[in-house]
Amino acid sequence: RPRTRSASTRQWPCRAPASAAVEPRSPSCPDPALPAGAPAPAPTSPPALHRFSDPAEIEALRGNLLAWYDRCKRDLPWRALAATEPDADRRGYAVWVSEIMLQQTQVATVIDYYNRWMQKWPTLQALAQASLEEVNELWAGLGYYSRGKRLQEAARKVVCELGGHMPRTAEALQKLLPGVGRYTAGAIASISYGQATGVVDGNVIRVLCRLRCIGADSSSPAVIDRLWDMANALVDRSRPGDFNQALMELGATVCVPKAPLCGECPVKQHCRARCRRLFGKPTPVPDVEDCGEFGDCSLCPPATEPWDSSLGVTNFPRKAAKKQPRAMRTATCVLERRGCRGGPEYLIVQRPSSGLLAGLWEFPSVPLAQDLQEEKEREVLADHLQAWMGQPVAAKGLRFIGEVIHIFSHIHQTYVVYSLPLDGDVTLDPASSPSRWVTEEEFHASAVSTAMKKVL
Repeated sequence: RPRTRSASTRQWPCRAPASAAVEPRSPSCPDPALPAGAPAPAPTSPPALHRFSDPAEIEALRGNLLAWYDRCKRDLPWRALAATEPDADRRGYAVWVSEIMLQQTQVATVIDYYNRWMQKWPTLQALAQASLEEVNELWAGLGYYSRGKRLQEAARKVVCELGGHMPRTAEALQKLLPGVGRYTAGAIASISYGQATGVVDGNVIRVLCRLRCIGADSSSPAVIDRLWDMANALVDRSRPGDFNQALMELGATVCVPKAPLCGECPVKQHCRARCRRLFGKPTPVPDVEDCGEFGDCSLCPPATEPWDSSLGVTNFPRKAAKKQPRAMRTATCVLERRGCRGGPEYLIVQRPSSGLLAGLWEFPSVPLAQDLQEEKEREVLADHLQAWMGQPVAAKGLRFIGEVIHIFSHIHQTYVVYSLPLDGDVTLDPASSPSRWVTEEEFHASAVSTAMKKVL
């Protein structure tokens, strides 16, 4: 609600001191030098400060961003397929696979996995016919293994229930395909089918929060909804797929988290965080007054976290503190025998079909309570092996090898590794998990986690 204030006390984030160098500005960054006697501008409402409301500015931003993308985009295999594949279903599938692989995984890591995946399963039909074991084997090392499983389940649904045809809109993709959320659906629909819908991922969140000085917790539902509104308003109607990729590319290569290359940014004239860094404030004023709401704005930085001039544009976005991963300890035993060719073989067992690392293979393992002494850890593991193998296992026969630490997104896992050489075969409980003996080469070709490779 507008409130009356004297002109002498009103401050603005883009107003420069008299000595500051003046750069060309867009409508998003008002001229800091007002003529003598001119009336001060009225306080800016939150929608105007934190959104794009000027059609001319939106058009300019689109043009600048797309021109930069055409010059500077990285040559990535999924982009080539999206641009050249004439079959609409294959095109959508190719983008879909890339988007699932890229979730919380770096581009450099994904490229090799993507090429091998598309070579092995170039169509939805090919993937639908694959086994989960094959999918897990190829996915091993990418992390978040449930992503590969859900991708194959969804491919089977497309083939069996949708006649082999991909849904063509973001709404239908999200509704019909398991594992496809709002972002993935928007990416597929815009890149593969030209639907004018925005996308919001981590890179886009960072870019938009800086462009419009959004300092509230960027993981909160209210802020995420506002960012989706902004992305949908900005997306270029004639080139939605390229625009969305350009926005993500900008966040990945220029508007990076810690050391952004602001001088190379194609939309820097639209960036209010950069505008604020350049021109600052003549006197300290609470940041919550920037949009004229006097602390009532849900998108401004909280009053307890004012603008830090040393951080510049990296004041944005602000995120809630991450929860610390919980600590877990697991005893793992590498059972070893001499194979028929004279080399060592190792026993691996399959994990349950749901939960962490679902369906992957591992050495026999059992969770441990925290703060157990080594002697007690041996006893717990020996009891587990005895119940599983159906024959006595002496705790003293387990040889301690060392500890392996592996960090999952929410778990700080410590594997306490033991070995147990066997003179012959063992009879396994038929009710236990599937198991098999493998050579070292076969072990690395199996669907085993990175953590188990560390254990070996």
